[in-house]
Amino acid sequence: MSLLPPEQFAAGQKANLDTLFGLTRTAFEGWQRLVELNLQAARSTLAEEQDSVLLALSVRDPQELAMLPARMMQPTAGKMQSYSREVFAIVTAMQTGFAKVAEAQYEAHNRRVQMLVDTVAQSAPAGSEAAVAALKSAVTATGTLYETVQRTTRQAVEVTESNFNIAAAEASKATQHALRQAWRAAKE
Repeated sequence: MSLLPPEQFAAGQKANLDTLFGLTRTAFEGWQRLVELNLQAARSTLAEEQDSVLLALSVRDPQELAMLPARMMQPTAGKMQSYSREVFAIVTAMQTGFAKVAEAQYEAHNRRVQMLVDTVAQSAPAGSEAAVAALKSAVTATGTLYETVQRTTRQAVEVTESNFNIAAAEASKATQHALRQAWRAAKE
């Protein structure tokens, strides 16, 4: 025996299917963006390798040959950082999409639970006020816990993004420093 009328049960099942398809669509869009990014990176790398080989074959001077690795490394470091930022942006967008769906699902579920608690409270026998109050308290505590987890998750994502940006900036500085040293060494 169900406490929900058939219409509400059917509506809940439809909402679950909509959520499933929404999550699937979000995942496929993210994977499609990742595949496109990787294909673009592969094409770019292939073209750059061809240019590098042709450049290496055209070197006539030993000093120019010594400077060649540094010249080849400089654009690669920037492209690697750009690629990493793109991957991070895609993954973050997917996570944000999933979080929005989860939040909407939770809110809908919370409304359904609240309706169920209200239905139970109205049809509860006399003397069961303490049990109904405990049930309402449990629902409220669960809602508070969920909100805390959501807030903590958002903060963790923000910290991760900040750390990623800091690490990328430091890697860029280190790469530029290494390239300057390679240029100096090649000129000597």
